[in-house]
Amino acid sequence: MDRQRIVEGDIVGDTVNLSSCGKSIGVLNDADKDAQNRGILFYAQWTGWYSFIAAVYLSLFAVAYWLAFVFRYDFNFRDVGLLTCYKTIGWIICLKSAIFFYHRHFHSCWLNATFKEFLFLCKSAIYSSVAIFIMSHYVFNVKIPRTIPVMDCIFTIALIGGIRFGWRLFREEIRPRLSKTKRLKTLLLGSDMQLAELAHDLRDRSELGYQIVGFLSLSEQDVGQQYGHIPVIGTVDQIERVLLRYSIQEVLTCPGILNGDYLRHVLMICQKHKAHLRIVPPIETRLGNSSIPMRDIRIEDLLKRDPNNLDNTIIERMLTDRIILVTGAGGSIGSEICRQIIKFCPKKLIVLGRGENRIFFLEKELQQSGFSGELVTVIADVTRESRIEQVMSEHRPQVIFHAAAHKHVPLMESNISEAVYNNIKGTKTLADLADKYQVSTFVQISTDKAVNPTSVMGATKHLAERYVHALASISKTKYIVTRFGNVLGSTGSVVQIFRKQIAQGGPITVTDRRMTRYFMTIPEASQLVLQAAAMGAGGEIFVMDMGEPVKVVDLAKDLIRLSGLPENAIEIHETGIRPGEKLYEELYFNSEKAIRTSHEKLRCASHRRFDWEAVRGQVDELLSLVNEPDHVIQIKLCEFIEEYKPEIRNLQKSQNAENNDMTFTKETKELRKAG
Repeated sequence: MDRQRIVEGDIVGDTVNLSSCGKSIGVLNDADKDAQNRGILFYAQWTGWYSFIAAVYLSLFAVAYWLAFVFRYDFNFRDVGLLTCYKTIGWIICLKSAIFFYHRHFHSCWLNATFKEFLFLCKSAIYSSVAIFIMSHYVFNVKIPRTIPVMDCIFTIALIGGIRFGWRLFREEIRPRLSKTKRLKTLLLGSDMQLAELAHDLRDRSELGYQIVGFLSLSEQDVGQQYGHIPVIGTVDQIERVLLRYSIQEVLTCPGILNGDYLRHVLMICQKHKAHLRIVPPIETRLGNSSIPMRDIRIEDLLKRDPNNLDNTIIERMLTDRIILVTGAGGSIGSEICRQIIKFCPKKLIVLGRGENRIFFLEKELQQSGFSGELVTVIADVTRESRIEQVMSEHRPQVIFHAAAHKHVPLMESNISEAVYNNIKGTKTLADLADKYQVSTFVQISTDKAVNPTSVMGATKHLAERYVHALASISKTKYIVTRFGNVLGSTGSVVQIFRKQIAQGGPITVTDRRMTRYFMTIPEASQLVLQAAAMGAGGEIFVMDMGEPVKVVDLAKDLIRLSGLPENAIEIHETGIRPGEKLYEELYFNSEKAIRTSHEKLRCASHRRFDWEAVRGQVDELLSLVNEPDHVIQIKLCEFIEEYKPEIRNLQKSQNAENNDMTFTKETKELRKAG
């Protein structure tokens, strides 16, 4: 077989296929690949930039050594002492090169000279001086004056350090001033180390085109200080004055520095003065990036509260090296719970859902995240008892997060039997099997719509809550309920609808301008679900701190502004409350009390006890009616849940609101009169 035919073989991956002889050379193993890559990399480095760096270092070593002799002999170039310099300079350069190569100075990037690299330079220069003294007196027996190694060390540090830091000074200070490229006057909000690092990065990369004017601090005590020679020129409260005084074009901040309300205020001021407000991710997410990723403000930023402080110790105790099952894993909450769980290294994670496409993409995402445990995907309907028992019997989960449910309020009003069967039958099936297979912890994901429900969806979720609580009184399994409001960015979220309507030029449709909702982000809700599950002893309802309710019409206005449009650029139309909807959501029943817990964002709702036999009988009776007309099922729901008052509660709330004039703005009244 000749060489030419091998070279011309088809290369597929790491295999060379020789079609002419029907054979193939085997795939290279990892060791061969590494050796080959190292050889190619070494050759590429030393035939390019690194060979130039080495040449510069060798020249500087020679100059430093020569200068040491010149200064030692008072610039007398005819002195016999200089002959010693010329006789020894060859092996001195080789010696210093070996020491500096060992400390990888030839591999360092000259674009970023840091204080740490300066310390390494000093260290290598001192080692070189000691080595010169030892080699000259005990190896080569050449009498080099004792001051020469010391002076050589000083000149080596001065020459190499001067060139490296001089280049950095040129890049950061001189070249930007000489450049004709117009740079954006930029203001940084905050004055912590995270923003100081950002300022350093932006100043170091003049090609990005940012001119850092200064910081605005959250504290007056910081005003007048400097971070890396960049001054703190005021507080965030003074942003409007600073924008005008310095003609600021870009305003940058990092996540979590400003809370949602403050960020909304800053955004409105920036838009008023045509300054672009942007978010820069934390430094740990920028590691390895050649650029500095930035993004515009999102609606999540405006609603964001303080970050969750999780008790990772008890969460690890619950999840690490254990078998976890998540139902509804393809949904917004279920999938995020899976993402949070894998951080705690479970032994096995079972993701169960009915939608094959979502489970498929979630599986790929979790695999690419580096999850080292066993990942099992299950396509199943939680209402199919035989299928769920098969999963329980095969995998024996120790912790279950039950997120599978129908959640669309108006849609379930016209599909009552399906809402009852999926939300109640699915919970009953899973909760019963959790007891049968002695699952350690069962977590039911509930909703604020289960409180004083006016919708079928809310009523079914409340009955599911009851069933889980009643079962907790007779089972060794810890049954825990987590209750929270709307999450931003979920499938079918009002935010997604508003964004589409804005993209189409409007109008934005809201059901009622008085309507308010509790909102939180999907990661925040999922983290608190894990925290509640780890804290619970069984039988609790954990209610998340949702902050203040947000007017849906204000949310729409925020989205318009975030789209870069004036608030009045898109019309907002009122369409009327849809079936099952409430004007105001509630987190507690009137009979419940909010009890503080060890976590600042979780409350425990003290609820009345439900008799197991009574609740089981109600659930069985309701499930026996799923093939009956919808009105029959709804009547039975009203009978079992005294708080379930479809449409009546909204009427009462509306009358109270109008009588007290609590939520009617002048604009709303004028719109109603015009209508």
